[in-house]
Amino acid sequence: MNRELDLIVFGATSFVGKIICRYLATEYIEPNFSWAMAARSQEKLERLRATLGSGAQHIPIIVAESFDKAALAALCDRAAVVLSTVGPYALYGEALIEACVTSGTDYCDLTGESQWMKRMISRHSEQAKLSGARVVHACGFDSLPSDLGVKLLQQHAQTRYGEPCSTVKMRVKAMKGGASGGTIASGVNAFKEAASDPKVREEMKNWYSLCPAGHGNSAAQRHVYMEYDEDFKSWVGPFIMANVNTRVVLRTNALLNEQYGRQFYYGEGSLTGAGDAGRKRAKRIALGTKLFGAVLMFAPLRWLALKFFLPKPGEGPSADEQRAGFFDLRFCGQTDSGKEVRVKVTGDRDPGYGSTSKMIAQAAISLRRDVDKTQLEGGFWTPGSAFGESLFQRLETSAGLTFEVENISAD
Repeated sequence: MNRELDLIVFGATSFVGKIICRYLATEYIEPNFSWAMAARSQEKLERLRATLGSGAQHIPIIVAESFDKAALAALCDRAAVVLSTVGPYALYGEALIEACVTSGTDYCDLTGESQWMKRMISRHSEQAKLSGARVVHACGFDSLPSDLGVKLLQQHAQTRYGEPCSTVKMRVKAMKGGASGGTIASGVNAFKEAASDPKVREEMKNWYSLCPAGHGNSAAQRHVYMEYDEDFKSWVGPFIMANVNTRVVLRTNALLNEQYGRQFYYGEGSLTGAGDAGRKRAKRIALGTKLFGAVLMFAPLRWLALKFFLPKPGEGPSADEQRAGFFDLRFCGQTDSGKEVRVKVTGDRDPGYGSTSKMIAQAAISLRRDVDKTQLEGGFWTPGSAFGESLFQRLETSAGLTFEVENISAD
């Protein structure tokens, strides 16, 4: 695609947008790669560019509103890939999706809003196929580490044993990072939709909601609340991102023609330790998760939480907190014949922002540089179905992630 710009970061002045732009301007310079910053305020864009140093003064700035269809169409006509940080995506994201699929422009974002992803796939996938636009949702901590971790595990299972793992569990061993108001706003909006729309509530009960019609997987998926996991010798509590991550992984399996199997189970949880202390911690997490969900489902309690307790949009972890953060995810897969594969995925900064900004930047670059249109046609994809070895290498070399096969059981 012969476009003026390789990449446009839309929502550059948002909390995570600033981090992405700083990464692209000062930490990682892709050779012979042109990119621009876009947002609704010229003044804020100029102020951001000024903070990026003298070497960033050549970076173009583009003013465009989330609902200005003419401006978005003009923006998409200039770029090969658009990276969007503007959430909640269910409120602000559809016009940009529409502009991208109309112009044949590739797109990636950070959404963890499965109900919105479902709507976008339903409304715009046919146009994306016609125009050649590749849309890849969930390219941040929601849900790239989970999706690529499972992909790596399954690749090794097939190479070593000639069969996939029919059961894969991801467990959060350790994680440190602060919450952002933007992330909270996206989650709150999803609960608001569910509270007011029975169809959304039904959809959120369906683990296969993102899978295309006619997919072949029929394994019974389930929530992890509080249980003892023999494979990890630890109690396990719920993981707040499991709902969206599981749906993305299941969609990847469907898009890969059920390479993981037609009876493929995937589940996520948080390790809390062995013994009574681990059990009590798992119970606290389970009860806290249920209470948090109940609060967000009821408008008066939701208002109080947003007013007095939860961070506001634009707020998030400091630069020091981002650098001090990390995550450590462990995957355990078992084949039908009883063989086992374990994979470890880590990130070197706080998962939601310091690490996410690097993940999506490299995903966008890889979509432009590594994934040829003849290899991946237009449509709505997941990280695991869109990207291959090149992105693994980029993430390990330039984004602070590691992907490691821990051990494979003896034949």
